[in-house]
Amino acid sequence: MDMRRLAGSLGAQFHGLNGVHPGQWPLAPRILCGIGVALGVLVLGYFGYWSTQFEEQEAGAAQELQLRDQYRQKTAQAINLDALTAQKSQVDQYVVRLEKQLPSKAEMAALLSDINQAGVGRGLQFELFKPGQVVVKDYYAELPIDIKVTGNYHDLGAFAGDMANLPRIVTLNNMELVTNKDGTLTLNAIAKTFRYLDQEEVAAQKKAAAEKKGAKK
Repeated sequence: MDMRRLAGSLGAQFHGLNGVHPGQWPLAPRILCGIGVALGVLVLGYFGYWSTQFEEQEAGAAQELQLRDQYRQKTAQAINLDALTAQKSQVDQYVVRLEKQLPSKAEMAALLSDINQAGVGRGLQFELFKPGQVVVKDYYAELPIDIKVTGNYHDLGAFAGDMANLPRIVTLNNMELVTNKDGTLTLNAIAKTFRYLDQEEVAAQKKAAAEKKGAKK
């Protein structure tokens, strides 16, 4: 019975409020109105201001994690700087050794003569020794040579070993052995040797790369 009276009393406070200044409303309507205004302010504040602040905070937190990872990486690099410097020095020395194995344009004729003499020295008969078109790469030039030599199995094997032991880099590719009627073998192959580019060729390569890059844009 008391609950019914209380509910009736509260309900009565909400009657006849039209035209009455809110400051003169009974206590229950004023409390409920205050709660509604407070909730409205909170909602408007969240969507109008705080949501942006939360997004910025999340972005800042993500950036902080990224910066922490970068800091760890750079710290590790700094700790290993001496080791990395030593490794770079070793790589530079290795590159220098490789470059010494690449002849210049002026030395190519001598290298071709060395390849020919390696075969003649093994008693092989050259039926074909034809340098092809030079293929220019980014940092070196490649010269393919079509060769066809005839001899016995052991001499051909020794000739292939001689190619590997030349002071310059020479590789044998697309090798094919054909047995002749007299028991000898004929080796058909493409010998590839390499040389480094001179300054003019390097400049031409850089210019062509820059033009290609500009054309893509």
